[in-house]
Amino acid sequence: MKNRYCNLTHISERKFRVLLKQFSLDIPAATAAEISLLNRNTVNRIYTKLRERVFQLGIVEAESFTGDVEVDESYFGARRVRGKRGRGARGKTPVIGLLKRNGRVYTQVIPNCTREELMPVIRGKIFSESTVYTDGWKSYDGLVVNGYKHYRIYHSENEFARGKNHVNGIESFWGYTKTRMVKLRGIRKEKFLLHLKESEWRFNHRHDTIYKILLTELRKNPLI
Repeated sequence: MKNRYCNLTHISERKFRVLLKQFSLDIPAATAAEISLLNRNTVNRIYTKLRERVFQLGIVEAESFTGDVEVDESYFGARRVRGKRGRGARGKTPVIGLLKRNGRVYTQVIPNCTREELMPVIRGKIFSESTVYTDGWKSYDGLVVNGYKHYRIYHSENEFARGKNHVNGIESFWGYTKTRMVKLRGIRKEKFLLHLKESEWRFNHRHDTIYKILLTELRKNPLI
């Protein structure tokens, strides 16, 4: 039962390809186990290894952005948290997202959404003289001083788009990512980054056939 794609477990290549197809279609592990007739623990193990591989592929494919770039932050965690709400809501994980319009997205978990945390990410991923679109959050003050053209949209004033001035693209990505995570019915904190980066990678390959990409990658470097 030689399997060219996976050395993790003794399953046939045919069954592995069935499982890989389910992963590529973003089918949850429980459903994939039923479809592939494989043990749930085996499926969970392979899914985790596939997510780790996707994480690695994302690192290799990463690039800096230029041109029109949207920047925004979002919070992930329990829907209802007692105490402070909004930015800095207790118990939630803050993430910054950068979206090249009509292109790729990049995400990074950050300790908080202060200027001290946001600016190094922006300067490290966006070339100077690019045009950056943000909301009115005060931590984005200083982008012009750092060499960017900067346009804001003020959600607090019920403003969501003014011509090219909007952050609808990155907000659409946040919606896509949170919808994906809800499907999983709970993500352990230590697995959050893997799922975040999987969403990023899937979004960046939204016009590609993910199954073919992974099949080609695993022919070269099987899961171990």
